[in-house]
Amino acid sequence: MTSIPTKESAPITSKDQLAAYAEAGCKPREQWRVGTEHEKFLYCLESYKALTYEGESGIRAMLEGMQRFGWEPVFEGDNVIALKAPGKGSVSLEPGGQFELSGAPLETVHQTCSEVTAHRAQVKEVAEELGCGLLGLGMTPNWRREDVNWMPKGRYKIMREYMPKVGNLGIDMMTRTCTVQVNLDYDSEATMVKMMRVSLALQPIATALWANSPFTEGKPNGLLSQRAAVWHDTDKDRTGMMPFAFEDGMGFERYVDFVLDAPMYFVYRDGYVDASGLSFRDFMNGTLPALPGETPTIDDWEDHLSTVFPEVRLKRFLEMRGTDSGPWARLCALPAFWMGLLYDDQALDAAWDVVKGWTAVERDSLYRSVPEKALKAEVAGRSAQEVALQVLDISRTGLTRRARMDSAGNDETGFLTPLQEIAASGITPAEQMLGAFHSKWGGDITKVFSEYSY
Repeated sequence: MTSIPTKESAPITSKDQLAAYAEAGCKPREQWRVGTEHEKFLYCLESYKALTYEGESGIRAMLEGMQRFGWEPVFEGDNVIALKAPGKGSVSLEPGGQFELSGAPLETVHQTCSEVTAHRAQVKEVAEELGCGLLGLGMTPNWRREDVNWMPKGRYKIMREYMPKVGNLGIDMMTRTCTVQVNLDYDSEATMVKMMRVSLALQPIATALWANSPFTEGKPNGLLSQRAAVWHDTDKDRTGMMPFAFEDGMGFERYVDFVLDAPMYFVYRDGYVDASGLSFRDFMNGTLPALPGETPTIDDWEDHLSTVFPEVRLKRFLEMRGTDSGPWARLCALPAFWMGLLYDDQALDAAWDVVKGWTAVERDSLYRSVPEKALKAEVAGRSAQEVALQVLDISRTGLTRRARMDSAGNDETGFLTPLQEIAASGITPAEQMLGAFHSKWGGDITKVFSEYSY
């Protein structure tokens, strides 16, 4: 049995340690890997309702059932709140019971596809025994806030109480959205900065290609990615496009300053201590009101890093965070898209050429307009669709040069096919769903479960 450990890592005595933490993520290129994380909603097959944590067909039963595949439980108190296994990553719970696989660091998209396919088979086996289904959309199509059941994790209680103080939609972010993200490596501070700038600028393009959350509480919400719009009104201190990343002087230390300026949520000390709204800088000085006289450890810094949510996040790797969750084919497309752009020098240079002339105002305008307009949004006089087609071509070329083959001799470019079809047509998955809702579904939102479940 594994429980959340007490934080006893190295103490932090200076800001230099925090920049060094990110710098320690630098890896030679031959050690670069990709990690893919994806969330899905679990629901009752009979009622389409969200699962509770307890109960014969609850989230806890799902976690217990998954242990037959070699996953070890992680406990918070008496509650199973996650699973882990050496070399397999982890399974965790988002606040509303969204079921997340944080995949292992892998070398190729082929391996990622095998990983998510195996995970899907495991989750489906247990879910079917419990009468549950799995839905991969950016936002639940019909549940109200009060329909969602909160998971028994101490950090979520603190965040739940803090979110309404800093935004109107933070509770929706926590309980009614799902995402897929990709984690990538870098070999130096300069490489990290270039990757971050390219991926930040293009994150709204990825949002547009993956947009599939056009419903809220059973009706069209007027948007194509409601999940993306939710982030615009969650907490301005820790979200968004980070315009400073494009300024002179950007590097590990500048990102550390951004994180230090984001108010804290909690500190873990044999349980979660509410530090919401307080300063990590005060914590470093030993003047945190919640823990007077105490100073933080590196583990505390890791916790705090996990509570900032920009479109691209830096830990000891870069996290691409801008896309709605989706069907299985598009889960594998995300690592292919970003590896093709960022893991090949010529592709990275070409992608930078696409975005380097965009102003901060243009980048922010694209970010703000994509939830509603998706591929019809514009940036620097071009449509998002035009940009998507161009960067997909760059990504494909980068993957071709990578030349990572599967057993049948196929490279990784095939994983881009569903994105190419979306970009070529200009019709997002959200618009396809809206068309079905207004025609063959006859306005019945429950049809989304039968057509879009795993």
